[in-house]
Amino acid sequence: MGLWTKVGRFFTGPGGDRAWLENVQRQLVEADFGVAATNETVERLSRADKVDQATLERIVVEQLGPPGTPLARAAQPPTVMLIFGVNGTGKTTSVAKLAQHLKREGRSVLLAAGDTFRAGATEQLKIWADRLATAFVGASPRADPASVAFDAVDAAVTRGIDTVLVDTAGRLHTDERLREELKKVVRVVGKRLAGAPHESLLVLDATVGQNAVRQAEAFAAAVPLTGLIVTKLDGTAKGGSVVALRRAVQVPIRFLGTGETLEDLEPFDPVRFAHRLVSD
Repeated sequence: MGLWTKVGRFFTGPGGDRAWLENVQRQLVEADFGVAATNETVERLSRADKVDQATLERIVVEQLGPPGTPLARAAQPPTVMLIFGVNGTGKTTSVAKLAQHLKREGRSVLLAAGDTFRAGATEQLKIWADRLATAFVGASPRADPASVAFDAVDAAVTRGIDTVLVDTAGRLHTDERLREELKKVVRVVGKRLAGAPHESLLVLDATVGQNAVRQAEAFAAAVPLTGLIVTKLDGTAKGGSVVALRRAVQVPIRFLGTGETLEDLEPFDPVRFAHRLVSD
């Protein structure tokens, strides 16, 4: 049930009344908009000359910012993309979906298994690489992730592959030692190829609500992010976390994960997302 369905039938007039605005506030909090986005939305509704579904959608769109820009493409291949995120966000599956997306654009792709800590992570990515018929670079368990990333870039240069996707190890955003390791991956790929990484994308799980905001803030403080991929939007009624994320971290949302298949990755469109959030 969309937000307007929950609150619009109780609307009493321009700007609403206190009881109606309190109901709006409650619904936004329950949808995981967070304090800042909730307060701004309620305040703007209270001042609006006309309050309807389109007004609420417009307010949400303006908080979401512009559509995600196209993914970078290095002037001299390969383009190197690092994928970050904690375990359980759908990070490795998102890497596979992103590879599929890039292949449809005509790019050749190499998948690099930089998550050498989680049991089975390398094997999981290798299965995806085989299904996608893409090149693959892995390593033994507990190998240095930065070395894997270096070798992957080296292999792409040698083989003339257009794009490298590095699946980094899943990290708790509170683990400083492991965040330092991710910084090392960024440094190493930059030393191997000037200008790399060209994209650093953080994968976040929409179902964890405000915890995703805290993860985003911690990662953004540790590594230079260029965009967000928000997953599991098919399994939550709390899509307001996307609004909260966009406000908390000043990088664009690039993609939304809406299912389990390789096709369930869509470029972020703030107008379409706001319409679904408010009206569906």
